[in-house]
Amino acid sequence: MPDALRGQALKFLARREYSRAELRAKLAPHAESEEQLERLLDALQAEHLLSDQRYASQRVAARAGRFGNSRLKQELRGQGVADEDIAAAVAEGGDETARCRQVWQKKFKAAPANAEERAKQMRFLQYRGFSTEAIRRVLRGEDE
Repeated sequence: MPDALRGQALKFLARREYSRAELRAKLAPHAESEEQLERLLDALQAEHLLSDQRYASQRVAARAGRFGNSRLKQELRGQGVADEDIAAAVAEGGDETARCRQVWQKKFKAAPANAEERAKQMRFLQYRGFSTEAIRRVLRGEDE
């Protein structure tokens, strides 16, 4: 069974990166014991086949164009990634205000005409996880 479990883990990792917690959850039904599963995960990390840091970096790179730092951090925490790995990955994501401006331009294309429209645009950007400061800068037209 250990070879079969390792094979299953490698199949998952061949498709995409996984966080340690995410891979543990996927492999748990196939493992004979919790200790066996932990030994396998430790071995995969020692062989650099499993890395929360690499997972976080790739996840941020894939999703930073659509989401703000708050949303990215929340998603990574939900996948069991450590805060220091999250901070490093989010820093690689680039300027949040520039990303916010791109999302705003794609969705709305024009400055809000009234307070109701401004509130609608702000809610949309907040839902996407952008900081209040980045949203304000974009809606004021600063840093263009």
